[in-house]
Amino acid sequence: MNPYLTSLIAIVTRESLRFINQRSRFLSALVRPLVWLVVFAAGFRAALGLSIIPPYETYITYEVYIVPGLCGMIQLFNGMQSSLSLVYDQEMGSMRLLLTSPLPRWWLLFCKLVAGVAVSILQVYVFLAIAAAMGITMPPAGYLLALPALVLSGLMLGALGLLLSSTIKQLENFAGVMNFVIFPMFFLSTALYPLWKMAESSQLLRDICAFNPFTHAVELIRFALYQSFNGWALLWVVLCLVLFFGLSLVGYTPTPGTGRGKGRS
Repeated sequence: MNPYLTSLIAIVTRESLRFINQRSRFLSALVRPLVWLVVFAAGFRAALGLSIIPPYETYITYEVYIVPGLCGMIQLFNGMQSSLSLVYDQEMGSMRLLLTSPLPRWWLLFCKLVAGVAVSILQVYVFLAIAAAMGITMPPAGYLLALPALVLSGLMLGALGLLLSSTIKQLENFAGVMNFVIFPMFFLSTALYPLWKMAESSQLLRDICAFNPFTHAVELIRFALYQSFNGWALLWVVLCLVLFFGLSLVGYTPTPGTGRGKGRS
C-alpha cells in the first residue's frame, strides 16, 4: 500500500480510537451546543429582539439561525482539543517519534488535521440530528451540501490549533491559551447574531467580527446549510487555512543543533 495512504489511515484510526475511548469528550461536545440551543437561545432572542432573521432568501427563526454557529463551535472546540492532544504527545515524545518518520513533515501534520476534522464532522452531524429531532431543521439538501463547508472550516480551525500547539511548551499553559482564543473568536463572530445587529452597538466591534476567521467559517457553513454559496467566506477560509498551516509548519521545523521543533520541550 502507498505509504502516504497508510500513514493517513493509521493516524486517523489512532485519533478515532482515542476519541471513542474518551466518551466524556463526545458528550461534552454535544452538551455544550445543545445548552446554547435550548437554554440560551430564548434569552438571546429576547435580548436582541431577533425572533426572526431575514439575512438570506426567507425568514428563519433565531434557533435555526444559530445552528450553523453552534456547528462551528463544535469544530472550534474540537480543533483546540486536538491541539491539546498534540501538546500532550509532544511531552510524551510520541509526536517527536511521528515527525522523525521518513514521510514529509507537512504530510504528517496534514494527516493529524484530517483526523481531527473527521472526528469533528461526526460530532456536528450528531448535533444536527438531535436538533432535527427537536424540530429545528434545515433544507434536506443542505445537510449534504454542508459537508464540504464543514471539511474546509474544520481544516482551518484545526490548523489554528496546530499553530497554537507549535508555540506552547507545557501542557498546563494550554488551558489559558484555549480560553483566550476560543471565547473571543466565538462571541466576536456571527455565530449568535448577524453583523448588522452588531453594527447597531459598535462599528468597531462589527469590523472585528467581519475580520474574524471564525465568522467566515460560520458563514460558509450557514450558506451551505441554506443551499447557497458564499464565495467571500470560502476565500477567507482557504486563505486562513493556508496561512495557519504554513505557520504551523514553520513552528514544527527542527531548530539547528537541537533536532527539535519550535515550541517543543
